[in-house]
Amino acid sequence: MTRRVLVLNGPNLGRLGSREPDIYGATTYRGLVETCETFGKELDLDVEVRETNDEGEMIRWLHEAADGRLPVVVNPGAFTHYSYGMRDAMSQRTAPLIEVHISNPHAREEFRHNSVVASVASGTVAGFGIGSYRLALRALAEELTD
Repeated sequence: MTRRVLVLNGPNLGRLGSREPDIYGATTYRGLVETCETFGKELDLDVEVRETNDEGEMIRWLHEAADGRLPVVVNPGAFTHYSYGMRDAMSQRTAPLIEVHISNPHAREEFRHNSVVASVASGTVAGFGIGSYRLALRALAEELTD
């Protein structure tokens, strides 16, 4: 049975490929979407990838996931460090939720070292470039079969 999964991306992730490629790599956002969809199929997951620069929209998507019992991979972007509204929406999850980051926040600026959402996620994957999404999807698939 194919399981629907949301991959939610926060601010500035739509600019992948042109935004600080030394940190975020050369893969474009379209490339990220294709990677997630293709790898999801290999794992028998129906992956829907979304991106927003709007905190309210992200919170609505998290509510949708909770109400639909949908598993989530989420890259909160900058929301990671300060969005208590997003943290509270994530705490209502009804299925596995994995926090993901392309770079390793702990190897970067001090303000990036704190995640207000990590404590309500099933787990966190960070620092493996676009591969972080593949690792998160694999972990999610394993969570769903356990």
